[in-house]
Amino acid sequence: MERLFVIKVGGNIIDDEGKLKSFLTSVASVKSHKIVVHGGGKIATTIGNKLDIESKYINGRRITDSDTIDLVTMVYGGLINKKIVAQLQALNCNAIGLTGADGNIIPAKKRPPLGDGGVDFGWVGDLNSSKFNVQSLMLLLQNNFTPIFASLTHDGQGHILNTNADTIASSIAVALSAYYDVRLIYCFEKKGVLENVEDENSVITNINKEKYKQLLDEQKLFAGILPKIDNAFAAIDAGVQEVLIGDADDLIQNTTDKTTGTLITQ
Repeated sequence: MERLFVIKVGGNIIDDEGKLKSFLTSVASVKSHKIVVHGGGKIATTIGNKLDIESKYINGRRITDSDTIDLVTMVYGGLINKKIVAQLQALNCNAIGLTGADGNIIPAKKRPPLGDGGVDFGWVGDLNSSKFNVQSLMLLLQNNFTPIFASLTHDGQGHILNTNADTIASSIAVALSAYYDVRLIYCFEKKGVLENVEDENSVITNINKEKYKQLLDEQKLFAGILPKIDNAFAAIDAGVQEVLIGDADDLIQNTTDKTTGTLITQ
């Protein structure tokens, strides 16, 4: 099978022009097939404040009402996505900017109200990777395009849905795992999963399910990294070969066999 890297870039990289430029230079240098998935970092909140659109969160999740879905569509699918595409084109990487609505690649369902209180997150999408239009995506890859996905999907009824970028990246990796040797890479500002959050050099180089259980029992992992690890194991269980969590600055090395972040395996 051909190699494919599905690369999710974190909001702290998106928010920093210098870090984003360095990251995109690395992306352009990856010779294998690659797909990039991004959200919007703090940019949507900053622009929303200028437009008097208040950002509302419950348990860290953005409430996407009608004004907010318009905002994130403009910022994620427009401003950020097209800036990334333009910078990659300047680096001779033939990128194409997409949302899940384009080519009907990522259909989703609007999330129903959750919990006892019936919290309504608004125009938020939940995914089923088996419903992805894999053929359209493969057509782009086979013609040497680099797809750049904003974290937006659609419901098939004409509505854009705000969707978690980590989940989109994981689901794309799963959907393509039958056709490519996939490594899913989560790029953020840390060197990997840290055993001691205060020590940047305490990177755990490999985590399998047994090691993960041990780390949880010993309470050595900070809460913010747990959703990424859970997403990683869900992807591996569904057919993805490997998941790597690491620093955006180390992307090139983390596309080789000598990884420097945290490799998640069975």
